[in-house]
Amino acid sequence: MSPRQRLTPDARRAQLLSVGARLFAAHPYDDVPMEQVAAEAGVSRALLYRHFPSKHALFAAVYRQAADRLLAQTRLDPADSLAEQLVQGMDVHLDYFVANRNAVLAANRVLAGDPVIQTIMTDELDALRARLLAVLPLADEGARAAVSGVLKSWLVFVRVLCVDWLTQETCTREQVRDVCVGAVLGALRPLLDQDPAPGHGSARDRPHGAPDPAPPLPPDRVRQANI
Repeated sequence: MSPRQRLTPDARRAQLLSVGARLFAAHPYDDVPMEQVAAEAGVSRALLYRHFPSKHALFAAVYRQAADRLLAQTRLDPADSLAEQLVQGMDVHLDYFVANRNAVLAANRVLAGDPVIQTIMTDELDALRARLLAVLPLADEGARAAVSGVLKSWLVFVRVLCVDWLTQETCTREQVRDVCVGAVLGALRPLLDQDPAPGHGSARDRPHGAPDPAPPLPPDRVRQANI
């Protein structure tokens, strides 16, 4: 164990969360003992347990922090088209899912029935749904209720699809993203007075029987693709 650094309680907690996040991302949940967390943080097990009484408590705190960061990084800007906003939000989440595959699988598989972890996920999905409702052109409360139900189901669909994809990558990351974006655009069109993404897969904008086109990449993704 490396010499212990003197830190404030808040700084120590942040350090332990950082170590925990790295280990849960690198290894399956069952392969991360608290002794390893303490050793890599350079603290005693007693000090670690003072901040987090169990591995479950540490993982829950790590996952809550990740959910909060994902919400902060998901930009829903009315100045952008809905398709651009959805692509940006999916990219943020997929970047996290790929970099933290083991943690995501732990939350959705190993701890799938855990009420604390499920509450964290539900809170994030509810916040995302509220943000999407705020930027959509809704005519009245009836439309809002209908769209809210569709978004709730769509967010669950995205979660299940992405977890399955992390388990077995049957398609590319970009295909997963475009399937998710295309699904919600298609589902919302019948419920809105205005097309939520004109020109992006609308039936009146393409020949009969033609497949839905993928939404365009945001400018930063286009630049990356051209490098």
